[in-house]
Amino acid sequence: MFNKKAFTIQEQIAQLKSRGLIINPEDEAEHYLSHISYYRLGEYWYVMQEDKEKHVFKPNSKFADVIALYNFDRELRILLFDVIEKIEISLRTKMIYHLSHEYDAWWFQNFELFQDSRALVKTLANLEEEIGRTKDVTIKSHFKKHKDDLRFPPAWKSLEQTSFGALSKLYGNLKNTAKSKDIIAKEYGAVNHTYLPSWLQSISQIRNFCAHHSRLWNRNLPGKPKLLPNPPNSWIVNVPSQGQFQFLYIHLCLMKYMLNIVQPVNHFSEKLEELFVKYPNVDPNALGMKPNWQEEPLWSKSGDNKINLKRR
Repeated sequence: MFNKKAFTIQEQIAQLKSRGLIINPEDEAEHYLSHISYYRLGEYWYVMQEDKEKHVFKPNSKFADVIALYNFDRELRILLFDVIEKIEISLRTKMIYHLSHEYDAWWFQNFELFQDSRALVKTLANLEEEIGRTKDVTIKSHFKKHKDDLRFPPAWKSLEQTSFGALSKLYGNLKNTAKSKDIIAKEYGAVNHTYLPSWLQSISQIRNFCAHHSRLWNRNLPGKPKLLPNPPNSWIVNVPSQGQFQFLYIHLCLMKYMLNIVQPVNHFSEKLEELFVKYPNVDPNALGMKPNWQEEPLWSKSGDNKINLKRR
């Protein structure tokens, strides 16, 4: 049976010191541990331990470096959440527009358009729950005005209430005969429906990590996105092998690829590079970053210009 007792903050600090973590008075360990749990910070000092069973730290391991890693990860999540927001709003807009014109405003609850009926039932159940608890004036007004219409509100109202994950599932679940599925993929530089679903799934998973304040640094990611052999827009020359897809880098590249279309003039590259400069103790290899990644066509300013010229 688990029999460990809860430690006071002073006991936590004493234990870390006894295991070899250097904690100086100016590190304000008591302050940090009173606002960031010992268990959460443990995800950042774990790699500093040379004996993972006894939790003994490597020589010269510092509490200040733990906090730097934590802050880097926090700022990285904030940066990615901002990028993903733009992609999410764009995807929602495109799905509502193209599919509502190809079919009708209630395409998302038409089982004939989807491959997996059970998956659609789950998606619609979650959507119904979201709509049921929303305070959105548009939704409330719709139900008040159309009391006899038992359907969901039309796509442009209903899908504003759903998550990126649900949008991703709706898109991936569409039958490949839907013309809009290929149109949307092509507009994102994904050529056809073969590749985009895995990109959206990858981005959705990372969005969830960001939303729940979960660690991204040094994390093995579950997504395995399918990559285009010859992308139509600026991409990377040094492509990671599939065995490296567990690292964040390839997922960052997909976000940048889509962002360059959604917002051609963006500062994702600069902000990401600034993070590594601000936190020099962060090992870029923990994210799978390639050497000189900033110079890749995708990430460089010249790459952005190439996209801009195409769009003009």
